[in-house]
Amino acid sequence: MIGRIIGAGVGAALSKQTRRIGGPAGAILGSVAVPVIARMSIPAMLAIGAGGYMVKKVLEKRDRPPTIPPRANA
Repeated sequence: MIGRIIGAGVGAALSKQTRRIGGPAGAILGSVAVPVIARMSIPAMLAIGAGGYMVKKVLEKRDRPPTIPPRANA
């Protein structure tokens, strides 16, 4: 019970940093995430973490403006 309350508080706080999720939705996601994470195995948690990191890097690379290579002095 306390874990769900803490999860809801963390979810509400994190939802303020994102544009797509509002405060109540973040609180609900945070409270639901606690029992889901408690039932996951360690390899599954590591795989989800690595996948999230890879998605973050791909999105950052996609949003970055293209760079122009420096010209060689002739």
